[in-house]
Amino acid sequence: MIRSEGPDCMHRTLYLLFLSLAWGSGLGQDRVPAHPHIQFETTEGKIVLELDGRRAPVTVGKFLQLIDSGYFDGTVFHRVIPGFMIQGGGYQRDLKPVEADASLINESGNGLTNMRGTIAMARLSDPHTANAQFFINVADNRALDPSPERWGYAVFGYVIEGMDVVDAISQVRTGPGGSFSQDVPVAPVIVSKASRVVYDD
Repeated sequence: MIRSEGPDCMHRTLYLLFLSLAWGSGLGQDRVPAHPHIQFETTEGKIVLELDGRRAPVTVGKFLQLIDSGYFDGTVFHRVIPGFMIQGGGYQRDLKPVEADASLINESGNGLTNMRGTIAMARLSDPHTANAQFFINVADNRALDPSPERWGYAVFGYVIEGMDVVDAISQVRTGPGGSFSQDVPVAPVIVSKASRVVYDD
């Protein structure tokens, strides 16, 4: 979930050092595709994204594993805020949580920014708590980017088809639901199928 967090400069510096060393050694570059495409088939229409396996190899690798396992099939966009973002990947239609495994290291220092049409990992206030929930920005949300004083939210791809669908989802009627007091679509927005695709330009 998107929340603010306190300064964590030393840990962020150590992570950036680790990432630099990892890239220098070629860690992860051979196993994660550079620009894989994925597709979400939703009750509002189709969304196709291009992921950036070069700048966010850990996140993209984990996301592709979740796609291949069928993890996202039947999940919903459970948090929708017009002019901000749409969030999914963590709850079933009945708003029961979907179990996910270990958390990811935060790759928000990769040079990608939370601009309209980008996909990023959602998390708690601890910067390394992202595991499966994601959000798609429907506006330029630079406040979610990292700074020298704080971690950001790791962007790892872009919408290349279906931004109109994303916009439509962002405008659905919302209210309370499950354990949430607000921002839940009244009519569930369901991901019926998430899969890798070959996208022809």
